[in-house]
Amino acid sequence: MARATPEINGGSLADIAFLLLIFFLVTTTMDVDSGLSRKLPPIMPDDMEKPPDIKERNVFIVLINSKNQLQVEGKLMSINNLREEAKEFIKNPRDLEELPEKKDVEVEFFGVYPVSKQVISLMNDRGTSYETYIAAQNELAAAYNELRDEISMQRFGKKFEALAEEEQEAVKKIYPQRISEAEPRNVGGK
Repeated sequence: MARATPEINGGSLADIAFLLLIFFLVTTTMDVDSGLSRKLPPIMPDDMEKPPDIKERNVFIVLINSKNQLQVEGKLMSINNLREEAKEFIKNPRDLEELPEKKDVEVEFFGVYPVSKQVISLMNDRGTSYETYIAAQNELAAAYNELRDEISMQRFGKKFEALAEEEQEAVKKIYPQRISEAEPRNVGGK
């Protein structure tokens, strides 16, 4: 007489599969979308005057074409050099005529201090890769961060992030982050 093979109880199989699913969901790392935190300016009232035009010497123009090439102030440049060029422009340490002009401003903790009237204009082509655009943004933001760290170390003996809030506000008045992001367009290099 043939013996019947015993059946395997499959009742707990669903529970085990569910526990494995939860385990993999909890232990798996998810890629976080990268992005930029930017505060948009408020809507201007209709009765407000048009802001004055900015002198050409006060604008640092950065273009990124569809081939992800950087053109800074009309010259091709590597992304690796953008930070130093931006710092030189923002700071204008030698008061050169072709770099931004400065105006004396009363700044808490510093007294009257010459503040650059600089604006950085970042424009990209519709074909520019997101990675290149973010890399350029990061380099420009890093230029401001390094300048803020330098002056914080000189004045307070610590980095910008370690300063009290009112000290940070004073440093931001000396190096205000002014990055103008223009709408994507065709900037050549196709």
